[in-house]
Amino acid sequence: QVQLVEFGGGLVQVGGSLSVSCTASGSTFTINTMGWFRQAPGKQRELVATITRGGSTNYADSVKGRFTISRGNARNTVYLRMNSLKPEDTAIYYCHAQTLRSTAVYWGQGTQVTVSS
Repeated sequence: QVQLVEFGGGLVQVGGSLSVSCTASGSTFTINTMGWFRQAPGKQRELVATITRGGSTNYADSVKGRFTISRGNARNTVYLRMNSLKPEDTAIYYCHAQTLRSTAVYWGQGTQVTVSS
């Protein structure tokens, strides 16, 4: 089993930057992809960014050029650097991990990111 814990989040002004991180524990050897989803009140959860064990990244169109996902030296940790933040980035950000062949999916508890002027 895999457990995910997010760190970071908080309040940031429009145009500012914020970083969040996620650390996986447990059977981390099974993880192929880690990343971030977000969910704003009244909206569907949406993909933000993902990164595979091989380093391939994928970003939502809405965050391309502003957000950067990366891995720590230990591949059980993933980071998301968020630049040029907009009010529409306000959401709960959930860490996500997926096993090889998508046999299992795991979620963190979420961390709140609020962008305000």
